[in-house]
Parts: sequence; structure tokens; C-alpha cells
Amino acid sequence: MKRDISKLYIITGGPGAGKTTLLDELNQYGLTAVPEEGRRIIKEQIESGGEGLPWLNKELFAKLMFEESVKTYRKLNQSIHLKPVFFDRGIWDTLGYMRLENIPVPEVMITKAREMVYNNNVFILPPWKEIYENDPERKQSIEKAILTFECMKEIYQEYGFNIIEVPKVTVEMRAAFILDRALI
Repeated sequence: MKRDISKLYIITGGPGAGKTTLLDELNQYGLTAVPEEGRRIIKEQIESGGEGLPWLNKELFAKLMFEESVKTYRKLNQSIHLKPVFFDRGIWDTLGYMRLENIPVPEVMITKAREMVYNNNVFILPPWKEIYENDPERKQSIEKAILTFECMKEIYQEYGFNIIEVPKVTVEMRAAFILDRALI
């Protein structure tokens, strides 16, 4: 599946690999960095007493992530971007999460995901045990983080994306690595 070149880039990988720190660094360059929907949803669900949490109701959590990812994508895709936009996870991450958790993926989700056109190059951050930390929104083990990484890599490759693994180096070097490969 060949995609049109776009200025909308995905940064993916397992939890705790440094995606948020990297996006914060890219933001320092005046680029748009879109935060992960999952973390925001977890915070909102905890605050409201909701059940859309990955440790309570994985299917509801996936549905909420998918819906919010579509909304965010559509909002950003309607505006003109002269510089790249970097997403902390893309729409395909939700489908990868569903696969990882053995949740059936409805065909309508796959169809909608195919409508969301990103740059064909997807940056993936490998598991990095030395920086991995748990927090109130991240309860997975490092082993689950590794499985998530493998699943994300697999889903993006399956749908025709070019995976570019970002090396385990300083955040400044990671940002430079991505910017050298992004269409600026």
C-alpha cells in the first residue's frame, strides 16, 4: 500500500522508550508535537471514575483511543502545515494495541485508519530498559513494553509503512536523527 508523502509523522514504540521526551525536544525546535491520546484518556478516566482504563476495560480504552486519535488527526490535517507535525503514536497504534490484547478489530476501524494518511516513514523507538519507569498511567512491565514494541513494528510494516528505528542516544541526538530524515 503506497501512501502520499505527508508532513504528518508518527513516532511510535512501546511504553517508556522516551517518546514524550523526544516530542518535547522537537517542540523546542518550533515544531508541532501531538501528545499521546492514551495517556490523556487514562488521566481523564481516573479523574472521572470511568472504566475506560487498560487495566479495567481494554476494549473501551481502545475504542476511546481510536475515536480521539481520529478527531485529533482530522483537526490537524485540516490546517496547513509548512513544517512537519509529529504524533506521539498514530491511529495504527490503537489497532496494534487491540491485536496485542487479543481484541477483535472491526473492519470499520481498519477502513477509517486507512483514510488517515501520514508520512510513509514511521519512527519507532526501541525498548530501553535503562530509562523505563512506571507511573500512574504506565503500569506495564518492561516485558510488556517489549511486546508492544514488536507489535507496533509489525502492524506498521503490515500496512506498508517504512519503519525507521531511532537509536538509543541522547534526546538531542534522537531529535537530530529524526529531523535529518523528515521533510523539512
